[in-house]
Amino acid sequence: MELYYIESYHATVSVTIELRVFETGDDSLVESAWALKERIRREEGVLKQRRGFFSDAYRRSKVYALVEPGYEDETLVGFASTRRDGYVLFLAVAPEYRGEGLGRQLVAAVADDHSSVTCHARATNDAALAFYRHLGFEVERRVENYYEDSGDAYYLRLGDGGLASKLSRFVPGQ
Repeated sequence: MELYYIESYHATVSVTIELRVFETGDDSLVESAWALKERIRREEGVLKQRRGFFSDAYRRSKVYALVEPGYEDETLVGFASTRRDGYVLFLAVAPEYRGEGLGRQLVAAVADDHSSVTCHARATNDAALAFYRHLGFEVERRVENYYEDSGDAYYLRLGDGGLASKLSRFVPGQ
């Protein structure tokens, strides 16, 4: 496991959450990420990728992981997997940690490392679309039949107008 950096901060849920960045090829948390993704899929009907696709894409990505350390083990509470060009392949935050700014923290970490941040979001996933729009993403186009189940998607890009100013809204203490 090659650890890029660790940044700790306290979420309002009164636990310490660490941001860890794993370089391409490091699959230390792939099983935990798969379990979180599958939990969200079962509960919310989104993130429907097959295991092989997910695992391969995860291993080829830079992964930003939010981890709650524990005495005996640690818990993955959220992650973003990104390509070299800043395209977000997967973004997930455990439901019990939502509303605490952790999704924003992940997007800010990605934006800090890339000049452009883009992603697709299922056209019927109103919660994800509202989240991305709130962060300043703009819909570039609708892509029909994007998903394996023929679901449509929107291709989104973090809007211009000063990425640094957007980051200052997301990163605590800035």
